[in-house]
Amino acid sequence: MSQIERIIQGSEELFLRAGIKSITMDDIARHIGMSKKTIYQFFKDKNELVTASVKKKLKEDEAQIKDIISKSENVIEEMINMMKCSEDVLSRINPAVMHDLQKYHYEAWMEFLKFKSGVLISMLEQLLTKGMKQGYIRTDIDVKIIARMRVSQIEFGFNTEIFPISEFSTVKVQMQFLEHFNYGICTLKGYKLLNQYQNKHDE
Repeated sequence: MSQIERIIQGSEELFLRAGIKSITMDDIARHIGMSKKTIYQFFKDKNELVTASVKKKLKEDEAQIKDIISKSENVIEEMINMMKCSEDVLSRINPAVMHDLQKYHYEAWMEFLKFKSGVLISMLEQLLTKGMKQGYIRTDIDVKIIARMRVSQIEFGFNTEIFPISEFSTVKVQMQFLEHFNYGICTLKGYKLLNQYQNKHDE
């Protein structure tokens, strides 16, 4: 692993665990066992490092989604596998991350928005359309509207003003949204299969 990769990976670990605002360049240097001077040779400031970490994470997320799609037999299995993957990922993310990104790191937030509109929404639209052909997804829903609604829900679930961390578990909020969404878009055939997979997952 190169020095740049070490810096980005170490930063990402800290950001996801503690949020971005609370982490300093000193914290990162200590965490990866590297001098701050060395870090500054590659990144001019924390903002640049945050943007690089976000780009890396989004690329990994995209690869993971594509992997799930390629290994799933049908749209319902894709949805269940996405649920398991989301639960795993969300359990490791500090809810403050999204808030910190939006408020303090404009370039990194723009990367997230680009990913949201360019990757997430388009993949969801494809999933819904494919599910309709397979008979698992309702044909009366508007794919473009529902895909955008779902992606906005993810952001909304991280809103700590609506869901204070002291009262709500971010993972539980996101899982409730996702389950509600999954059952809302299914036909009866899809609903039955979703229940089968869900029961297996719960066991």
